[in-house]
Amino acid sequence: MSILIKPVITEKATADSELNNRFTFVVSNKANKIQIRQAVESAYGVNVTSVRTINVRPDRNTKFTKSGMITGKTKGFKKAIVQVTEGETIDLYSNL
Repeated sequence: MSILIKPVITEKATADSELNNRFTFVVSNKANKIQIRQAVESAYGVNVTSVRTINVRPDRNTKFTKSGMITGKTKGFKKAIVQVTEGETIDLYSNL
């Protein structure tokens, strides 16, 4: 089971990583904070101070078209915000 799926690269996540040394990842729905901490420390070679997790709910939408009402739903996912010790950093752009 792969715990870290991908890093979140948005304006808010990038600003948080530059100012507060926090990095955001999309993680497996079944992963807990201890597993996330171990996965980040082994993958990037940094010391993790704290881990915060968020279950992002799926978005539902409805469209009214000629053929009738169409409903859709996006997939829900789990997001982890990882605080790294002061002076260490994670280079998310090296694998692009």
